[in-house]
Amino acid sequence: MSDLRRRLAIEFIGTFFLMFTVGMATARAGTLAPLAIGSALMVMVFAGGHISGGYFNPAVSTAVLLRGRLRAGDYVAYVGTQLCAAIVAGLAVRAIGYAPAAAQPVGGVGAMLVVEFLFTFALAFVVLNVATAHDTESNSYFGLAIGFTLATGAFAAGSVSGGAFNPAVALGASVLGLFSWSHIWIYLISDLAGGAVAAIAFLVTQPAVVPAESEPAGTSQAGTSLRAA
Repeated sequence: MSDLRRRLAIEFIGTFFLMFTVGMATARAGTLAPLAIGSALMVMVFAGGHISGGYFNPAVSTAVLLRGRLRAGDYVAYVGTQLCAAIVAGLAVRAIGYAPAAAQPVGGVGAMLVVEFLFTFALAFVVLNVATAHDTESNSYFGLAIGFTLATGAFAAGSVSGGAFNPAVALGASVLGLFSWSHIWIYLISDLAGGAVAAIAFLVTQPAVVPAESEPAGTSQAGTSLRAA
């Protein structure tokens, strides 16, 4: 298997289980759903971060691209794989009988735009700092930090926006029927913007960072934990 295919396989698996957990936890876990979802992201990052980077999110992939640790040619493949995995996961939840009867109630458009942007920014900013910064190389907490950032956002703002913070999850949740299709543009715009602004904030606060677009696949991001794609 080629290196890119290997990395895409990891991105598919991780994104699939993240979205599958979103669907099942929302249906069965009640108020603990955000903890289950954050934990799913955490374990998948620990499992696959050393191979693909463990992004599982087009917004995070965007942030890593702009930071300079994901090649432009691979970015499209990553995002396409993440979107496909989320769709398959949403269909899987629906196939086993756990599709919701109606879309999850959410707040107004303005509030959704704000919370999706802010918590996607937080998620991408945490990923960049714990998984790609030179000052945090060889850390052992990156997966925990990333997973708990998602859980924090879901607990804090899940009732406002659904707590996607991820365009792939938003797409999968729309396929499942958990989110309304009329809101898909909110997730796409806010989440991708949050990832992009997080990359800018990272580069501003890490002035010594030099974009590494030319680095080969497998170059360390967090010691031997996460690797550049």
